[in-house]
Amino acid sequence: MSSADFAILAPEIVLSIYAMLGLLAAVYTVKDGLAAALVWSTATLFVVLAAWIGLSGSGDNVAFNGMFHDDAFSRFAKVTILLSAAAVLLMSQEYMARRGLLRFEFPLLVALAAVGMMVMVSAGDLMALYMGLELQSLSLYVVAALRRDSVKSTEAGLKYFVLGALSSGLLLYGASLTYGFAGTTLFSGIIASAGEGTASLGLLFGLVFIAAGLAFKVSAAPFHMWTPDVYEGSPTPVTAFFATAPKVAAMGLMARVVHDAFGGVSADWTQVLAALSVASMFLGAIAAIGQTDIKRLMAYSSINHMGFALMGLASGSAFGVQAMLVYMAIYVTMNIGTFAFILTMEKDGVPVVRIDALNNYAKREPTKALAVLILMFSMAGVPPLVGFFGKFYVLTAAVDAGMAWLAVLGVIASAIAAYYYLRIVYYMYFGVESDALNGGKSPILWGFLMVSAAAMVVGVINLFGIEGAAALAAETLVN
Repeated sequence: MSSADFAILAPEIVLSIYAMLGLLAAVYTVKDGLAAALVWSTATLFVVLAAWIGLSGSGDNVAFNGMFHDDAFSRFAKVTILLSAAAVLLMSQEYMARRGLLRFEFPLLVALAAVGMMVMVSAGDLMALYMGLELQSLSLYVVAALRRDSVKSTEAGLKYFVLGALSSGLLLYGASLTYGFAGTTLFSGIIASAGEGTASLGLLFGLVFIAAGLAFKVSAAPFHMWTPDVYEGSPTPVTAFFATAPKVAAMGLMARVVHDAFGGVSADWTQVLAALSVASMFLGAIAAIGQTDIKRLMAYSSINHMGFALMGLASGSAFGVQAMLVYMAIYVTMNIGTFAFILTMEKDGVPVVRIDALNNYAKREPTKALAVLILMFSMAGVPPLVGFFGKFYVLTAAVDAGMAWLAVLGVIASAIAAYYYLRIVYYMYFGVESDALNGGKSPILWGFLMVSAAAMVVGVINLFGIEGAAALAAETLVN
């Protein structure tokens, strides 16, 4: 342990110290009176750290004897995590304040969750993996139940906690099996022990249990059972957070584990990930059709999208990792815009989540309706919007890896899922006249909605350069 090790962890250390100082300042002063200031300062710090990590980082730096990696892959994931967390915080401030939910704990818990996510994508050891995962999870359990006077919110937090504990148990059992058969918790030692295509049965069992624990974190079927209830019961800004940054962290961690620790036996884990991908794509596509609550619909949409991201990872190649990273960046951008719109769905100051409340919305708010139309078409993968290129990337990765069957199933699932995205558009433009929504005057939410929709159109030119960054990140991981 040296000063160089701590220098590599500087962004995580800065964010941790900030969260602890913020906690002390709030407890010993006016508590919730600091909440709004903490939201803005936390979001600003996220953006500053994202710029620091993205612009100053270079090479592959290893700390604590291989337990922590600062490389192009982790930097790409961290920048995506921090920027999406900052966006959600800024979107949430006014909504939470008007409902008496803006407590000082909220931005600080998001900051601590972000620290956990940053450790997750940099983990080079099973212990570091678990520490990051649990720091993130414990913070998210609390924010899910932030609305203490709501039975649904309390239920969401409790369900997430109980099922999260089960998934942690699976992951720990897999980690203990892996340690027992490999003799080390370091990913570099595990990959050496696993060899090239000749891993022992015990190591493979360890891999399967670890994959199951991580599949819960990305809400991949059949480990998705918590997602609809938690998305529905949590305050909407918390749901927006669940749908963005933690998904990127969990997918990044999964990529790190399968390539850094089990890269030599890719023929075994690609089958597992392909099965998770198919199950997630079809469950997310079919189960969302009957939903009338837009937050539950977005939960199943999230499961469907994680299936496509897993398709890229299941290809087992550097291009597959690149496709997954590009897909996740696009997915996060689409979700930020969509939840910015959902946060504006109000009638007389009361949040509305029924999809049929959008009847004839385009007549009253033509600009916002057009932005939502673009986002829904992009989520459905309609060309030439950016969402189409995200799906095209992962489908190409599957075909290149000799998994044409997986790509065909992905196209079918995408066609099924298009129905419920287009149904929202149908309601807005052709629905029967209903009581008008009369909320949503926030300039911040309007701005995020418009920027996200514009990105889906303008991004087709060069995907804002994330292609090259994702390629560099993938080459760093798969070498």
